Amino acid sequence: MEPRPLVHDAAEGVPDGARGILAPVRFGRALQLVLIALIVVSAIRYLLRHGEGENAVSVIAGAVVLAIAALLQGLVPRRGAWPGAWTLVVCALWAVLTLIAPSFAWCAVPLAFAVLQILPFGPAIAVVGAMTAVVIAAELRLAALFDPTLVAGPIGIAFATIVAYRALDREATVRQQLLDELTATQADLSAAQHRAGALAERARLSREIHDSVGQYLSSINLLLQAAEQGWERRPDAAREQVRSAAGTARAALDEVRRVVRDLAPGELEGAAGSLPAALARVVAEASGHGVDVQFRSHGTATEIPLPVASAIIRTVRGALANVTEHARATRAVVSLTAQPDELRLDIRDDGVGFDARPSAIAARAAQRRGAGRGRGIPGMAERIAQLGGSLQVESAPGEGTTLSIVFPMTADAAAPASREDR
Repeated sequence: MEPRPLVHDAAEGVPDGARGILAPVRFGRALQLVLIALIVVSAIRYLLRHGEGENAVSVIAGAVVLAIAALLQGLVPRRGAWPGAWTLVVCALWAVLTLIAPSFAWCAVPLAFAVLQILPFGPAIAVVGAMTAVVIAAELRLAALFDPTLVAGPIGIAFATIVAYRALDREATVRQQLLDELTATQADLSAAQHRAGALAERARLSREIHDSVGQYLSSINLLLQAAEQGWERRPDAAREQVRSAAGTARAALDEVRRVVRDLAPGELEGAAGSLPAALARVVAEASGHGVDVQFRSHGTATEIPLPVASAIIRTVRGALANVTEHARATRAVVSLTAQPDELRLDIRDDGVGFDARPSAIAARAAQRRGAGRGRGIPGMAERIAQLGGSLQVESAPGEGTTLSIVFPMTADAAAPASREDR
């Protein structure tokens, strides 16, 4: 067994250099008191039985030296080999004293615990074995006849004690290893969750920037292109388009600040911040780029969670930008239908349409990402799905396009919103 350092506990007297299987057990002070008490009692027993015989002076002197050595344990340096050296010296003094006066054999009990606490397992076994031999020899000196129990008893007790504490030590080691592995696993899990959260946040910011700031910049580009083309022929209209582009740029700047602060779209702010009113403003902004966009609202859209309303507005803005840039449509309709059990949004246009099969949509989204143009419909669907809603696409070449978004309006509808609202 490899040596294990132990931090000194001043209250319990456990030395830092302890490396035994009982090193973690905090009973150093108790062992010291028990050892001194047994030395005193053993000396009294010797005097009661033998009186002031020829060995009395040497036995009492040995007992005093052994007691002083036990008392000086706290003064022994606690680093390196000093605790082990103290243990061996005390055991040697005890062995000599016990061979002279077997009454001190009982002092072997606290000394054995000290040995198991301080010395590594291998040397501790050797020292405890030698102490057991000393106890057997001392007891046999007093016996008139050979008594096998005086041999088997100490050996059995020493063996059982060492085996029991060895098993406890191994169990404690395995338990510590399991705790270390659990701690490492928890650290790895925490790191993985942090990485997953960072990736999810990056994906969210990518969607928000594409569907808000990106669409504003696209509108600015279209307005400036139109102004450049009509600057000579229609200067008043061109100037109006430039002013509209400037206003859109200011709105884009505000949206950048809101995205950074993780706030809802600006259309939802203010006293008139209901979802229908916000959508009406988005539709009004989208009109005037060659597409007639109309907004229709059915039912009363009340108590809509803010993340859901935010996702709807950004989806409408992104969809209308796609209609303006790619669909070659002349007319589009945005319909919001509020029912007791669901909230439905439909965006229809009469443009050129496209292949709406999932594989074709995924391939087109990959091309957009490769060109640095965002995630398109898959990005919209991911945002909506995170909030508990669903997105359906109906389109075919030459037949226009319909996007349908449905959010269930139940008691648990707002529960997924916490992920988007963070």
